[in-house]
Amino acid sequence: MLWLSVAIGGAMGAMGRYGVSVMFAPHHYKFPIATLTVNIIGSLMMGIFYVVIVEKGLIPQEWRHTIMIGFLGAFTTFSTFSIETLHLFQAGHWQTAILYLGLSVLLSVTAVFLGITITDKIL
Repeated sequence: MLWLSVAIGGAMGAMGRYGVSVMFAPHHYKFPIATLTVNIIGSLMMGIFYVVIVEKGLIPQEWRHTIMIGFLGAFTTFSTFSIETLHLFQAGHWQTAILYLGLSVLLSVTAVFLGITITDKIL
């Protein structure tokens, strides 16, 4: 049953990821904004659900697999981020690659922190 819950969450996360990429498609050639966006949103959601499920137990632990492993695992895109960063470097866009790398790490870690901090205070 856990496999199925991860699969369902993963399918929903993949659809969400695809939706964001379609929304930002016209701007993607300049900067990988869709990948940056899902990584930040996914990190924020990871922080929120960590508090709600793991720390506070407000949602049953069984949902952790569906939400945190399935949905957020498919929604966030570290492998896509990695290949896009490499392509930027290979294309000679060093400044954009470094900016993208720095923003992705800094904003995603900050988003997890904010998700945990805000949710902890609310609950």
